[in-house]
Amino acid sequence: LALDLGGTNFRILLIKLDGRHYEMQSKIYAVPPAIMTGPGVELFDHIANCLDNFTKEHKVANEKLPLGFTFSFPVKQEGLRRGILISWTKGFNCEGVVGEDVVEFLRRSCDKLMANRINIVALLNDTTGTLMSCAWKNHNCKIGLILGTGTNACYVEKVENIEDFDGDYSKPHVLINTEWGAFGDHGELDFITTPFDREIDQKSVNPGKQRHEKMISGMYLGELVRLLLIKFTEDKTLFGGSTSDLLKTKDSFHTEYVSNIENDKR
Repeated sequence: LALDLGGTNFRILLIKLDGRHYEMQSKIYAVPPAIMTGPGVELFDHIANCLDNFTKEHKVANEKLPLGFTFSFPVKQEGLRRGILISWTKGFNCEGVVGEDVVEFLRRSCDKLMANRINIVALLNDTTGTLMSCAWKNHNCKIGLILGTGTNACYVEKVENIEDFDGDYSKPHVLINTEWGAFGDHGELDFITTPFDREIDQKSVNPGKQRHEKMISGMYLGELVRLLLIKFTEDKTLFGGSTSDLLKTKDSFHTEYVSNIENDKR
């Protein structure tokens, strides 16, 4: 099994590997807004409930299944199966999880429903998973890039180039998770930050954090365009100066709309 959590939706996958070939079945589940900002236990209980339903739907509920957990938030990785959450991003702000092991949270929630049937064997970032899955087919792959609800990247680096590394020096290379969504948190992007970017940051659940991510990722692009539309309308350069209550409503203009407009050939 694979579990991919990193945005307003998460995926559960059942994967069979056979040499250079694989079979994969997956399903996408939503994370309700109330759960995104509620107690952490409720988030992981919701995920465990979906895992239980998924295994029943695919008739593997009676098997003990290894699970790889892709967790796309900043963590301090203390082992293959242990990661301490540093901070929430992408609209999440679940109470009681920061500073705790997210694998243990998931394990406890799974054990409530599935009595040790799920064995969490690895925790990794989605950029790392992207790079490794592509490198499985193309060994020349050196970068993993995520442009979705949030944004991040990882790359292959020589161990000898890393000044602060307490891992295995016998290996020549290591994957570096850049967490570049946080680029700009110390003013590096101030010279290109617009008033619209600042408004989005100030009204987010984590002001001052993930500023690069808030400027380019899917979680925020729709709202950024909405603020621009209101400004142009107020300046009477768009829509004849007439706006609507819906356009004035926060988060009413989804990033999906931006993509649809860009793809319109007319």
